[in-house]
Amino acid sequence: MSDEENDQKGMRRALEEARRARVAGEVPIGAVVVVQGTEVGAGFNQPIAAMDPTAHAEIIAMRAAARAVGNYRLVGATLYVTVEPCLMCVGAMVHARIRRVVFGALEPKSGALMSTQRAHESAGLNHRLEVVGGVLQNECRAVLQEFFAEARVRPRSLDARARGSGSEES
Repeated sequence: MSDEENDQKGMRRALEEARRARVAGEVPIGAVVVVQGTEVGAGFNQPIAAMDPTAHAEIIAMRAAARAVGNYRLVGATLYVTVEPCLMCVGAMVHARIRRVVFGALEPKSGALMSTQRAHESAGLNHRLEVVGGVLQNECRAVLQEFFAEARVRPRSLDARARGSGSEES
């Protein structure tokens, strides 16, 4: 398989995780970690249910991958995520030594790879990420747009868990 085909396969799997988040009432962002062609970790956004501001899809997937490989370093890994990662997640990827991060949709408010900054290129970092953006971006964007369109028409009482939490973005 070509890199492009692998990236689309990985992103489709991340989209499955994003749909799990949506069903759980979380912002639908999903992530998958692959090492040597094998999925070793997956996750979806869970900050509301977990009552954990760090429970982003990328963090959940990296934690699962680290347990699976028996090391907090994920050298050679590719992380697929449906939306451009935030600064916290980019920092975690650098610390985990992720080789590549492949994302779908840009995140113009908090994306830290291309949209608001290029955090992975900071001079003081001792590891560099290879970044590929825009993989299946229309599908990734659509999942988010559908979620927020539904949220705008959902009665307020159903959103009680999320109210007051500020930005719902990853």
